[in-house]
Amino acid sequence: MKYIIVTGGVMSGLGKGITTASTGRNLKNRGYKVTAIKIDPYINIDAGTMSPFQHGEVYVLKDGGEVDLDLGNYERFLDTELTWDHNLTTGKIYQSVILKERRGEYLGKTVQIIPHITNEIKDRIRKVAENSGADICLIEVGGTVGDIESMPFLEAVRQMHREEAEEDIAFIHVTLVTIDSQCDQKTKPTQHSVRDLRELGLTPDAIVARCREPLQESTKEKISLFCDVPEKAVISAHDANDIYEVPLQMENEGLTDYLMEKLNLDAKGEDFSWNDMVSRMHNMNGRVKLAIVGKYTHLEDSYISIRESIKHAAIECGCNVDTIWLNSESFEKNPAAVQQLAEYDGILVPGGFGERGIEGKILSIQYAREHDVPYLGLCLGMQLAVVEFARNVLGLKGANSTEFDPDTPYPVIDILPEQEDVVDMGATMRLGNYDAVLKSGSLAKRIYGTDIIVERHRHRYEVNPKYVEQIEAHGAIFSGKNKNRMEIVEIPGKSFYFGSQFHPEFKSRPGRPSPPFKALVDAMISGRD
Repeated sequence: MKYIIVTGGVMSGLGKGITTASTGRNLKNRGYKVTAIKIDPYINIDAGTMSPFQHGEVYVLKDGGEVDLDLGNYERFLDTELTWDHNLTTGKIYQSVILKERRGEYLGKTVQIIPHITNEIKDRIRKVAENSGADICLIEVGGTVGDIESMPFLEAVRQMHREEAEEDIAFIHVTLVTIDSQCDQKTKPTQHSVRDLRELGLTPDAIVARCREPLQESTKEKISLFCDVPEKAVISAHDANDIYEVPLQMENEGLTDYLMEKLNLDAKGEDFSWNDMVSRMHNMNGRVKLAIVGKYTHLEDSYISIRESIKHAAIECGCNVDTIWLNSESFEKNPAAVQQLAEYDGILVPGGFGERGIEGKILSIQYAREHDVPYLGLCLGMQLAVVEFARNVLGLKGANSTEFDPDTPYPVIDILPEQEDVVDMGATMRLGNYDAVLKSGSLAKRIYGTDIIVERHRHRYEVNPKYVEQIEAHGAIFSGKNKNRMEIVEIPGKSFYFGSQFHPEFKSRPGRPSPPFKALVDAMISGRD
């Protein structure tokens, strides 16, 4: 097994995740099977209870693991499926060690950071790498060198460097090169960051320098000299127009060749599909406008998988999609403002939790249905479509979800009886992969092209089966079902009206877009034509 460890310095948010994903993509292009692990130093067991305002999107894996959004980038770039084991957190590590101590597995020894915590970290890394069947395992250590929270993880990978063969492990350090008022590229922050890394016993094999403009040769020479890495291992990670260009940028900078030389690897093949996808992205024609009506609209990382899924669909359809984020609360304050949706070729209402902004989303859905604007509702967006239909088509005034109104006279969205006795945070949620049987002749069957689909879920409330017959009698149909759970709602005769209880955005990939997203973009293009 080959290991590539990615650390970061100077400041957070430099792009360690994209660097890790891009490095893995390029090695995959050379014929190697690649997997990835994300280390998050926070004490939370997982990302499931974190607010999107603080941490961005909670990404859901096939086994129901709620993880950091970087794992979504890994899956998209590597076109793979990961598991909850691929995300290590301080909480997860300490929980495991404490449980072992309570069971007496340490035979009365004093349990300490070294060796017990670091051994647990190393054991988990190696187990995940081995079980994946990969040739190369990339490990991103979250946070910044110098953070107290990261210390046990950095010590663990330092020990791995000592335990693994020299040609089986490589370290990449991601730093920042700033530009001063004289437009000179300054390397001092990188020098200090590498010094801090060395104080922990780690020496980078390559330095990926984030910068606004391409690194000058003199800058590379200076970093090479002061940080003691070969000049060819100083990689310019200057601003790209799109994150999907970063693998090509890293390839052109020679990082892949350098790593393969360091790890004693020979190319097994050449895959140019990523290059072809980026080329198609640069050659799209036409333009449509999509309104996304949500409540985290000022933080687009809260919807990163949706944003990327729209991009995948746009590339496949060969048409640019201008995405405009609208705050649903603005429609609640001024309901007449919903008329601005006439400017758009499509409307999307994403998932979410909590009552804030709900009525504004319902107004948006009503506008889409009544004016036949292509509509895609995801999770909560599907549930609110059912609420809107019940109120305005069935005439059930006051219909709602019991999440927002426990006393609603018409609980068209509710917690099903088998969920009511479970009280642990997250335990009442349906998480990860579930299948759905699609109705013959439906829009769902047409866009998926199969009878049974498997998609990822993250929700607690469901369409109340007591209202299904009544809703279908008024023209909507539930075209995807999992036993008594409604997975898809659509309205036949509309240009495109599709709501999914699942989150199709989690399985969308560059070159292989999610069917509902592609169908939405197709409908938007048809409406514009």
